[in-house]
Amino acid sequence: MTTVLLVRHGLTAKTGPILTGWMPGVPLDERGRAQAAAAGRRLAGVPLSLVVSSPLERCIETAQALLDGRDGLDKPEIDDRFGEVRYGDWTGRELKDLAAEPLWKVVQNHPSAVTFPGEDGESLATAQHRAVTAVRDWNARLGGEAVYAVCSHGDIIKSIIADALGLHLDQFQRIQVDPASVTVIRYTETRPFLVRMNDCGGDVKGLIPPNQGDGDAAVGGGA
Repeated sequence: MTTVLLVRHGLTAKTGPILTGWMPGVPLDERGRAQAAAAGRRLAGVPLSLVVSSPLERCIETAQALLDGRDGLDKPEIDDRFGEVRYGDWTGRELKDLAAEPLWKVVQNHPSAVTFPGEDGESLATAQHRAVTAVRDWNARLGGEAVYAVCSHGDIIKSIIADALGLHLDQFQRIQVDPASVTVIRYTETRPFLVRMNDCGGDVKGLIPPNQGDGDAAVGGGA
């Protein structure tokens, strides 16, 4: 069985208010660097065969924090299939404005039907397919005893979790993946096992209900 640690990137200055997508030049901020370093310390005792990363800067920085101090692993492998959803014309816009768009309700209630507007807009179904395919490919490449980490993005990790649980993509908005959180999935010949989800360590702040009364899921993962 192959064990995959899915690690969401740490916070950036734009995480939360802006749907950053594939915007260039969005590094971790001070909070995000601290989160990534903490995740690296938390996983220091886990023997990793490899760390794979989305090509976006915030994920590469997070992946590097997981590698710091490990012998034999210097840089993450880059796999575009773990890159963020291509949000097309929504990229770079404020989430509060996007929430007024008619497509927002479809994203919330019927995400499998969503293709984001614009020439480079991607469907959520396509994004899930490429990410799950990437996991399966790396599982086969690394072998049944491997433990490896993947640094990616909120919606991508949510879609991988949904697949592992056998959930239709329309249910993936019920899943929460916080910045720098760790989700663990163990793949066997018969089925995947969700071992841990959205693990941010021992802090209990995440148990306090947020000031978000509308029930909408955070597109792009949220902060």
